[in-house]
Amino acid sequence: MTTDSRTPTPACPVGLGWRHPHYAQMLEEKPALDFLEVHSENFFHAGGAALAVLEQGRSHYPISLHGVGLSLGSAAGVDLWHLEQLATLVQRIDPVRVSDHASFARASLYGNTVHAADLLPVPFSKQALAVMCANVQQVQDRLQRPILVENLSAYVRFNVSEPDVALSEPHFLSELSRRTGCQLLVDVNNIYVNALNARIEDSKLEPSQLCREWLDAIAPSMVGEMHLAGHCHVNDQHGEIVVDDHGNQVCEAVWTLYQHALSRFGAVPTLVEWDTDIPSLDLLMNEVRLARVCAQRVAGGLTP
Repeated sequence: MTTDSRTPTPACPVGLGWRHPHYAQMLEEKPALDFLEVHSENFFHAGGAALAVLEQGRSHYPISLHGVGLSLGSAAGVDLWHLEQLATLVQRIDPVRVSDHASFARASLYGNTVHAADLLPVPFSKQALAVMCANVQQVQDRLQRPILVENLSAYVRFNVSEPDVALSEPHFLSELSRRTGCQLLVDVNNIYVNALNARIEDSKLEPSQLCREWLDAIAPSMVGEMHLAGHCHVNDQHGEIVVDDHGNQVCEAVWTLYQHALSRFGAVPTLVEWDTDIPSLDLLMNEVRLARVCAQRVAGGLTP
């Protein structure tokens, strides 16, 4: 027995990343979700089966468009073709939210613009902030709407040197929101992954405390969505690292941090992501259920 998608929306809207293995099942069963989120770039083609499926999903659920290719932190600027494809998709789907990452992928190399096909971190400097502000503003002007910008799980970092000034990540993102009017997409798992990797470098650091301090440094009014996902630990001949692979269930520590985030930011729309080794829809819906349990606990005053 399935539950119709038109059931009353709970206090904290919870959605699911809609991936290809569950296109047909989602449309057939219409489980109780408050929104679906898809990767924008998968639907840039004008017409075709993918776009037809997305339009069918849009008839049952609000759609959130989450991009991976805008390269908002690129000093080479925003790719205009990419921006035009996104603008066309936004006009066609009328999503509830449009988001991308605080990262870069495009850069100039030997006189040519190259694309890294990855989400690379930016330095948290005033110069990099100015670049990202200009790019975010360009995107918002074209789309005629604010966008959301997500914090990154990063595996390298820049040493900001004089005369620039190093900022903390929450300060950097807060300034981006303040200057451009964009909102922030807070990925709780990304914060925890970065904290775990920081502890690998410095065993004195306490990951949960680092994460709470990160969350507490962000003004609630700036947060428009949160993401939850799983990660994995890799320990091989190259060393130890924690990877945000979106291929596991949300761990207990991230659920606890999510409750802290809810207590600070309020009933912010929340997405459960799973992008590798995608499991059954039943397992994914159980993760959605756990997110709602967390929201209910916070609403009842049962914060960790």
